Amino acid sequence: MSDDYVMICTEKDLDEGAILVKNTGDRSILLAKQSGIIYALDDICTHDGAGLGDGDLIDGQIQCPRHGARFDLKTGAVTRMPAIIGISAYKVKVDQGKVYVALPTEEPRL
Repeated sequence: MSDDYVMICTEKDLDEGAILVKNTGDRSILLAKQSGIIYALDDICTHDGAGLGDGDLIDGQIQCPRHGARFDLKTGAVTRMPAIIGISAYKVKVDQGKVYVALPTEEPRL
């Protein structure tokens, strides 16, 4: 498996402290900007499958709006139950005002 950088949005689309959800292919990606850094994670709470896009950013974490589970913005690790399984976090790069996220792609099998 390798990573392909996919353009998700522009820097102007994401204000400080904001959350943005974008669909790309079969993935729903949550982008969050905190302390000037843009993070990208899967937009799904592993506790009950809810989207995280309406959640709150709290001290480097995204909090699920349904039951309060939290995930680390950098790693996707669970930081508060009721979730017990983390979510995927993705590398982000900004180039000429465009935000790119490294999404895994399947390698063709020989």
